[in-house]
Amino acid sequence: MRTALLQSSGTPGSTAENLKVLEAAAVRAAAADAALLAAPEMFLTGYAIGDGIARLAEPADGDAADAVADIARRHGLAIAYGYPERAGDAVHNSAQLISADGARLANYRKTHLFGCFERDHFTPGDQPVVQAEVNGLTVGLMICYDVEFPENVRAHALAGTDLLLVPTAQMHPFQFVAESVVPVRAFENQMYVAYVNRVGAEGEFEFVGLSTLAGPDGIARTRAGRTEQLVLADVDAAFLAASREGNPYLKDRRPGLYGSLI
Repeated sequence: MRTALLQSSGTPGSTAENLKVLEAAAVRAAAADAALLAAPEMFLTGYAIGDGIARLAEPADGDAADAVADIARRHGLAIAYGYPERAGDAVHNSAQLISADGARLANYRKTHLFGCFERDHFTPGDQPVVQAEVNGLTVGLMICYDVEFPENVRAHALAGTDLLLVPTAQMHPFQFVAESVVPVRAFENQMYVAYVNRVGAEGEFEFVGLSTLAGPDGIARTRAGRTEQLVLADVDAAFLAASREGNPYLKDRRPGLYGSLI
């Protein structure tokens, strides 16, 4: 399954402008025969927008979700994107997956909030594994800091996730996560991991780009630089099955020894 990663910060504070960026990326992704387009954390509104987070937050089935669904339908590809989700009095840092026919497939709320900024603006989610099927693959959702907790990714591996989508807002000086941690997570859990980042300066943050899609062999199939880019790579179900057959990590686990981790 060809997967496109949109590395962009769009226009912070403007959902309308970011929908235009997403539309343009969908045109390019569809022309390259991609079946799935993934955008970064908080893509629809911007990340470092302070009180704008609460002001622009929408329900999972709100107007912005309808607009993304329309883009997905018209261009015939699934879309995953980050946004602030309004749920009653709470605002979550969320990622949603829309099918190529515009159906809402899955919605994930970030479980591990990073730093004072996120803890001041968001309520953490409490469901670590959220999945849906896209083109015969089990696709899981996670957001940024979540992937840095090995327990989180292992939970997806045990639940059968084939491709883990990680919309992110990875900032300087933590670029080693994109460069080293993500490929290791893919290898040790025998899955593909797509890590799609924001880029450039935004508020007090400097986002490092380096979006990547890593395979179960720990090798990056594509890696963006530090500018706005659309990069593509294929998720190969046959290669994944062969890799899982040959790699003993999950089969050699001894869960009875891991009680102290809980």
